[in-house]
Amino acid sequence: MTNIAVIGGGKIGEALISGLVNANVDPQSITVTNRRPERGQELREAYGVRDSTDNQQAVEGAGVVFLCVKPKHIVDLLGEISDSLDGNDTATVLVSMAAGIPLASMEDAVVAGTPVIRVMPNTPMLVGRGMNAVAPGRFVTEDQLAEVTELLSSVGEVVPVEESDMDAVTALAGSSPAYFFLVAESLIDAGVSLGLTRDVAEKLVTTSAAGAGQMLADSGSDPATLRANVSSPAGTTVAALRELEESGIRGAFFRATEACAQRSAELGEAVAPPRPGDYEEIPGT
Repeated sequence: MTNIAVIGGGKIGEALISGLVNANVDPQSITVTNRRPERGQELREAYGVRDSTDNQQAVEGAGVVFLCVKPKHIVDLLGEISDSLDGNDTATVLVSMAAGIPLASMEDAVVAGTPVIRVMPNTPMLVGRGMNAVAPGRFVTEDQLAEVTELLSSVGEVVPVEESDMDAVTALAGSSPAYFFLVAESLIDAGVSLGLTRDVAEKLVTTSAAGAGQMLADSGSDPATLRANVSSPAGTTVAALRELEESGIRGAFFRATEACAQRSAELGEAVAPPRPGDYEEIPGT
């Protein structure tokens, strides 16, 4: 069985561990690292995994290493574990769960030929309903990609994408749960404004959102059809939808996703390796 290292025991790291264990992956084949020993102990007691505060030790002998740290730490982390990875008997697949960091930057931070896969997850993986977009690097084999895809399937759906689409994926999947939460929050506040208690408003909105999401996923109908099915001519829903349209809801989502994709690209540019011609010649050298 493949040994798995999860570097970073935060929410994404824990969601991944939970999904793997629930999918019958041997907990003792999983090692999670965290800066705080007490957090490692929590994960060990909750899931039966191994824990460590030593990233280099954790990746020794690992077949797959999931990098579940913040984007700004990815390149430094790869430099930290590179020598340990190079000492493994077989190629270790690195799987980055961080937004914005391009494959080229990660491949340049480790020994040449190291297989790297870039993943854009989202937080519904905490409940096993995540959306994981995967873009393999140039050294990843079909078997390695299949293995990582199977592991990620334990926490939700997996879709292969071109790396050039990752900024758009971030806007549509990685960040989109927050959009839905904002809509729910706004509806709850509106319900309170209409005279409902907050508890009742929360129950009405969260249950409706969960049901609508299930219909989107399972009904086989597109969103426009589902919306039309709720909209009787000259009815209450049509009156509400008209207000939303006249308030510019579609334009707001266009602008929001464009801003998100742009920020994702900026994160990548901040750590991207230099291209030929990027270096300026220093006078006198």
